[in-house]
Amino acid sequence: MLRLGLFASTRPLLFPVSSRITPHVSCLRSFGSAARPRIVDTLRNRPPKFVTKPFQQSSRGIVDSAIVSRPSQSEAWKRYAITAVRRPRLQAPSVGVEAFLNRDTRDSLTTNERSYLHDSFKYTGGGLVLTALAARGMFRAGLPFRIMAANPWLVLGVSLVGSIGSMMGVYYTSPENTVQKHLFWLTFNACQAATLSPLFFLSPAILSRAALYTCGVVGSLSYVGATATNDKYLYMGGPLLAGVTVVALTSLAPMALPLGTRALAITESISLYGGLAVFGGFVLYDTQKILHHARLAERGVIARDPMKEAIGLELDMLNIFVRIVQILTMQGNKRK
Repeated sequence: MLRLGLFASTRPLLFPVSSRITPHVSCLRSFGSAARPRIVDTLRNRPPKFVTKPFQQSSRGIVDSAIVSRPSQSEAWKRYAITAVRRPRLQAPSVGVEAFLNRDTRDSLTTNERSYLHDSFKYTGGGLVLTALAARGMFRAGLPFRIMAANPWLVLGVSLVGSIGSMMGVYYTSPENTVQKHLFWLTFNACQAATLSPLFFLSPAILSRAALYTCGVVGSLSYVGATATNDKYLYMGGPLLAGVTVVALTSLAPMALPLGTRALAITESISLYGGLAVFGGFVLYDTQKILHHARLAERGVIARDPMKEAIGLELDMLNIFVRIVQILTMQGNKRK
């Protein structure tokens, strides 16, 4: 009786709830069964503008900006600077690639400029070959032992007088006086060979690597100088002259001044790496100077003299070669 009474008392509370829920359920069922085909048909028949149009606009904007809008040179440098700050390992390669690819270039060389540049490099290559052969012959004859046994100041004075005197002879001898000019040129190469003959005490592997690296450095810098705009690097003459003076003084300082270990290391670094940078700049300067003189010779302002132009390039290559040999020798000593 108690169960029946409890069920009877709770029945009015339960069934109204079920009566409220039942219409909603039936409505949901009727909505699902009746509206589903209409929704599916609507989605199928509706054009997909709301999906593809924004993507098409955004992708079209990306492609158009990549093709049409090109960043200026200042904006490109800013981007590379940000990349270099965020990733220090990419600093030197990124700056080098940016400087090489986005530099200002000129049109192709004229026939006169190309001929004058080729003749100058022919004399440069011939002088280097003669210097190497003469240095090898002097080494076999024992000249380096006599040089090392002599007074270093005497050797320095004789080499400077011979080199500068023969160089001035090449500079100030008229191109029409072919025999005398070539004699001065041969004397200049012989003086350079006598100075470089002690290098054959080193390993042939070091000398060959240094020669290969020198050809790569000089070739790349000469290409940059030849393809740059006219007279772009001619302003570097004054700063390079000041730099080579500093390098020469730091090279002579250990012979004249009592320096400590730290000061000696600093002067050696300045002479080595500073000289490498200075003579690399001289390659750019001399290449553009040759092209400038070619244009002047074409107009008849100066005489055509490729042998004179070759002296500067030869000195640049020899100084770069000697410093690369020193760097490779120092690396070999550290490994030992």
